[in-house]
Amino acid sequence: MSAVTPRERTLKLPDGSTVSALWQKPKDAKAVLVLAHGAGAGMTHKAMAATADGLAERGVAVLRYNFPYMERGSKRPDSPAIAHVAARAAVADAGKLAGDLPLFAGGRSFGARMTSQAQSAEPLPKVTGLVFFAFPLHPPGKPGVDRADHLAAVKIPMLFLQGAKDEFADLDLLRPTVSKLGKRAKLHLVDHADHSFHVPVKSGRRDPEVLSEILDGAKDWMLKL
Repeated sequence: MSAVTPRERTLKLPDGSTVSALWQKPKDAKAVLVLAHGAGAGMTHKAMAATADGLAERGVAVLRYNFPYMERGSKRPDSPAIAHVAARAAVADAGKLAGDLPLFAGGRSFGARMTSQAQSAEPLPKVTGLVFFAFPLHPPGKPGVDRADHLAAVKIPMLFLQGAKDEFADLDLLRPTVSKLGKRAKLHLVDHADHSFHVPVKSGRRDPEVLSEILDGAKDWMLKL
């Protein structure tokens, strides 16, 4: 399948400010995913682009967007309240673009957590499920599960795509956290992968293979709901 060229969009926030977004929809789209970026890199980062391109190749349209701090060029992430507003604006825009296609939301690391927090506070309109790429359960070296407390209030299906060596999600904490959420949560673990889904050479795998695995997992999960 040929690559889908991203189309630029502008999302207007309630305070009158705007953030940039990119929309990729393949001709045979079967679902739509709103994809939020991580704390250190915006929507145009190569990992975000590769994720969006790969999902489009698999029949999933993607709307990725910047949080306000990234739009300003700041390195300090927005407060949750501000990030939630941006996530809602992106979901609202994607909802219009999606038409009758099932709508999903989520993101990478910080973006995953902000999206899930927004959903827990007030359900995101039309969103069928949440997709998390490397959910940041705790800061590196500081194991804990407080960051997952809000997930109990999320009543829609959730998919956790995680590296088994993710320093932001100790497996001894992640597994019971996901299990506690019951049937609405699924954990897809990638052996040897870290928080960026990078795998060491000695694993016998390459990063593109890992990306393909997680994108296949995301696509299969979304299309089965």
